[in-house]
Amino acid sequence: MVEAVKKKGGYEPKQKKEDYELQLGLLDVVFPWFIPVKGVVWIGSKLKRTAEEDVTDEGRIQEQLLELQMRFEMDELSEEEYDRKETQLMEKLEAIRKYKEEEM
Repeated sequence: MVEAVKKKGGYEPKQKKEDYELQLGLLDVVFPWFIPVKGVVWIGSKLKRTAEEDVTDEGRIQEQLLELQMRFEMDELSEEEYDRKETQLMEKLEAIRKYKEEEM
């Protein structure tokens, strides 16, 4: 489980030591040919975690909503286009929140 630390402007996940290091144990000394396999698995888990964080970033969607609203207010978008894009972004935001609820 990821802990959160208070930062200026909000909370950010607290990174654990194991997030940065590949842990080696006694079995790795006895069976050293497993170390590359363990490395590949560790890299895969880091890639999965990074991709999941990127896809479930609510802040990115909120920024897109603000940008969309600014473009609409500056008459760069028609009302129909604004409504269509806003609906898409709100659906993405709702899906992210639902996914995060299910993960807890």
